[in-house]
Amino acid sequence: QVQLVESGGGFVQPGGSLRLSCAASGSIFSINDMGWYRQAPGKQRESVAGITGDGRTTYADSVKGRFTISRDNAKRTVYLQMNTLNPEETAVYYCYIDRLAGRTRNWGQGTQVTVSS
Repeated sequence: QVQLVESGGGFVQPGGSLRLSCAASGSIFSINDMGWYRQAPGKQRESVAGITGDGRTTYADSVKGRFTISRDNAKRTVYLQMNTLNPEETAVYYCYIDRLAGRTRNWGQGTQVTVSS
């Protein structure tokens, strides 16, 4: 069993930045693909960014150039640096990890990001 704990969410003004972290713990000895989804009020959950075990990244078109996903394998943690945030990106942000050669996906409980003046 694995636990994912998100942190770094909060309140930020439009144009501001936040850095989210997601730390994996429990029954895990290596990490593979990890990433982030978000769900805004009244909208479906959408993929934001992903990163493979060897560092290849993908991004939603809406965040390219503003968000950066990274990982620290020694800490078994994935990060999401979010810059130039706008109010439409207010959402609960969820991290995930794919384990067992991609056969199992585990999710965190989410962290709230609110972008408002």
